[in-house]
Amino acid sequence: MIVSEADAVGAILWLSLTTYAVLAGADFGGGVWDILARGPRAARQRRAIATAMGPVWEANHVWLIFMIVGLFTAFPTAFAALATALNLPLTIAMTGIVLRGAAFAFRAHGREAVGSPDAWGVVFGGASIVAPAFLGTAAAAVAAGAIRAPNGQVTSGFGAGWTTPFAVDVALFSVSICAYLAATYLMVETEAEPDLQADFRRRAVLAAVASGIFAVGGLVLGWVEARPLLTGLLGRGLPFVVLALVNGPIALLAVLRGRPRLARAAVAAQVTFVLWAWALGQWPYLVPPDLTIRGTAAPSSTLSLLLIVIAVGMAVLLPSLFLLFRVFKGVGPATSSSAKP
Repeated sequence: MIVSEADAVGAILWLSLTTYAVLAGADFGGGVWDILARGPRAARQRRAIATAMGPVWEANHVWLIFMIVGLFTAFPTAFAALATALNLPLTIAMTGIVLRGAAFAFRAHGREAVGSPDAWGVVFGGASIVAPAFLGTAAAAVAAGAIRAPNGQVTSGFGAGWTTPFAVDVALFSVSICAYLAATYLMVETEAEPDLQADFRRRAVLAAVASGIFAVGGLVLGWVEARPLLTGLLGRGLPFVVLALVNGPIALLAVLRGRPRLARAAVAAQVTFVLWAWALGQWPYLVPPDLTIRGTAAPSSTLSLLLIVIAVGMAVLLPSLFLLFRVFKGVGPATSSSAKP
């Protein structure tokens, strides 16, 4: 099989989505645990979350921006169909992303200007649940093939696909897997404080169980509402489905045995396997069942120039991000004495 420029760009954009899910997903999950922090160590839990997120959370959103701009440039017909059919859930998700960022900043730095940070904590946590939930409903609509756009013209209803029981289940799965990511990341960040690490280990177990339940529920509901998705998962996507099934118990066992770094890697891998099983399962469609990758691609000249720009941009971006994470995440626990509440 010859890989076209459109296929190459599509794969790169899916890699950016995967990176966003693995990195920003943990940020969303941090907000979930922030609003659910309880007990005598609640303040320390929130401090650990804020300190872990603080240096990198804005940088993580570069992958979402890259994906949106790349989709608009390389696949304008598909971008238009998605923006039209999923206008409401995507608008709600983007609003949540903006609100959580503003609330995080105000709570951390604006005590004198905006008063008590408690209300901003509620906004931060609530928006951290709303954003991945509605991104999940949008993903469910695409995966289920509910967006009909023959010849690029959207003909499906305004609520098609993202208001179904299957979409609700995917929304809950999205929130729970983000919480799972965050809890395992925070296990690593709190290695120097065993009591906090134990708190996040328990939360990781709860999130693992919840995400497993919603994953099974999604398969059951998918049999009724998204049969083409299941067919694809058991077809082209089967290798990644098998990897996810094998990796899931490994991740949970690493959490239970107190192996935080292994758990972090395994849960990130789990998210990756799920996303790529979906991608391969619906290939060659970008928005099934009407819009294919090659059929909605921009002219070859545009794709060629975009690939060149991506190569040059990544040569600058990737070392910069590596340095950022190396400086702020490579040394010192999240709960060091320099941490700010």
